[in-house]
Amino acid sequence: MTDRPFDSIPLRTIAGDPLSLADFAGKVILIVNVASKCGLTPQYAALQALYEAKKDQGLVILGVPANDFAGQEPGTDEEIQTFCATTYDVDFPLLSKAVVTGPSKHPLYAALTDAQPVKTGDADGFRAKLRSFGSEPTEDPEVLWNFEKFLIGKEGKVIGRFVPTTAPDDPALISAIDAALAA
Repeated sequence: MTDRPFDSIPLRTIAGDPLSLADFAGKVILIVNVASKCGLTPQYAALQALYEAKKDQGLVILGVPANDFAGQEPGTDEEIQTFCATTYDVDFPLLSKAVVTGPSKHPLYAALTDAQPVKTGDADGFRAKLRSFGSEPTEDPEVLWNFEKFLIGKEGKVIGRFVPTTAPDDPALISAIDAALAA
C-alpha cells in the first residue's frame, strides 16, 4: 500500500482491539503521543475540545500513551484509559501504550518520523528548557517529548508535525487541520 503508507502498520486500541489507520481512510488524523504525569498533560482538555469541535468535519485524534520521557506515563493501558476518561472526559481514540523514540520505537512512529523528520515550532527553545530541568532531549528526527503532534491528511500522508508545546488550539495547528479538512 504505497499510496497510504501507514495503513498496513498494525495497531491496537487501548482496550486491546486491532486497529488500522485504514479504518480512518478519508479522514484527517492528528496523532499525539500522550502522558498523564507531564507538565503538558493539561493538553488533553484542549485535544478533547478540538476533537469535539471538528470530528463531524472528519478529524480523528489518536492518543498514543508513551513512557519514553522521564517516566511520565507509568500506568497500564487500563489505568491510562481510566485517567483520561475521569480526569479529561477523553473520548477520542487511544491506542495501546507504545515506545515512540529510540531503536525500539513502534513501527508507526518509525514511519512517522521518517516521513516528517523535522518539527514545526520552537524545538530548540524546548530543548533548552528540557536541559534546564536536567533532561537530555532527543534530536531530530526523534520525537522530542510528550504531546508532539503528527498531522495526516485524507490521502494518508503526513502533512505536518508540531513540537510538543504547540497547543491543540494554536492557530498554526488549527489552520493546518482546517486546510486538510477542506482538501
